[in-house]
Amino acid sequence: MKKFLVLGILFALPITAYLFFASGKNNFAKLPVLTENVQDITAFESNTGDPISFKDHISVVAFFGSDLENIKGNTFNLDKKILEKYYDFDDFQFVIILPKDAKDETSAFVEEFKKISESSKWKIAYSDIDNIQEVFESFKTPHKLDESGHTPYVFIVDKDANLRGRDDDEEYGKLYGYDSRDVAELNNKMNDDVKVILAEYRLALKRNNPERKK
Repeated sequence: MKKFLVLGILFALPITAYLFFASGKNNFAKLPVLTENVQDITAFESNTGDPISFKDHISVVAFFGSDLENIKGNTFNLDKKILEKYYDFDDFQFVIILPKDAKDETSAFVEEFKKISESSKWKIAYSDIDNIQEVFESFKTPHKLDESGHTPYVFIVDKDANLRGRDDDEEYGKLYGYDSRDVAELNNKMNDDVKVILAEYRLALKRNNPERKK
């Protein structure tokens, strides 16, 4: 009797776990589109000299302004809690949008951070504050940039340049961006949502190329 009980538990537990996770809001589902066709940044300068585009990439986008302390703290949280898990995924990119007057300080900071992070994989776009504001407004979020072009919120933009997020978040209702100061929000909500959108594209790739193994 005990053997049957143990076997029954071993059989039922994986099924119960599967049903639990499959009932999650974003599991095996598409991450909702909140804003279509955000403005691209191909005309901005970049830290590599090559144009940066949202098109054909899954982008985590940050507007971190010209205050280096904001850039350091927010970027460190993001890199350690989210980004370093995903740098090796094809078409994934981390884009930091900054005013031109932050260029020299930021370049030194990126070099310094290479000792403890994957900062060599960051893509940094520079432009005038008016151009940055125009791009930010195209995201159509409730958040605001301060006078230096900074917001602590970071955003997920898909390969079609659409802003992705949650439309039924239990805390905010619509979740347009993720607070880079809040480690719990990064660990839980943002990490989950990045996984969802990457899984979405991987599934689509497998459907279009059934012989692909990964």
